[in-house]
Amino acid sequence: MRAHMALKYTELKIILREVELKHLPVEVLAVSPHATVPSLVINENKYMDESWDIVKWAIQKNDPDNWLGENNEYLLGAEMLVETNDYSFKNDLDHYKYADRHPEHPMEYYRQRGEEFLEDLNAMLEENKFLLAESITIADVAIFPFVRQFAMVDRDWFDKAPYPELQRWFDIMLETEWFKEAFMKHEIWASGNEEIYL
Repeated sequence: MRAHMALKYTELKIILREVELKHLPVEVLAVSPHATVPSLVINENKYMDESWDIVKWAIQKNDPDNWLGENNEYLLGAEMLVETNDYSFKNDLDHYKYADRHPEHPMEYYRQRGEEFLEDLNAMLEENKFLLAESITIADVAIFPFVRQFAMVDRDWFDKAPYPELQRWFDIMLETEWFKEAFMKHEIWASGNEEIYL
């Protein structure tokens, strides 16, 4: 989702091909040896299949609202957040979200582990309206989809949790045009379909 949000923000002309993971077309397998989504084909010799790489590539191409800041000032802070998010928090999120697959601990145990990152984010948001600044930066788009997944496991718990600044930020991010666009469903692509542009 973060790749989709970033690509929409940049207004680059991108052909969108929505696919089903269980039935990946051969065209996807031809460009993404890891058979993952998202995958971005830049040309016949270059592709990306890591969402964070796609986010950075897109925003470095066109950054109308200065999400990178002057001289890429927000990129290092975003990289540090993404490192924590994509490894430890994502692991905790997956265990929390699919706790029935990890019966060695109760769901609450995985949630508490994930809360360590939520506490850090809430503290950051006590300093700024958004994670790194008073306006949206690349960091917010990189992290938000994962916080959203965590929140949606038990939205009632999340709304009552002691993270008021995180909840405020979360509600703002939910209302962004980039999230709403990224969350829209598209027709599943098949070879020969008319092209859809992002």
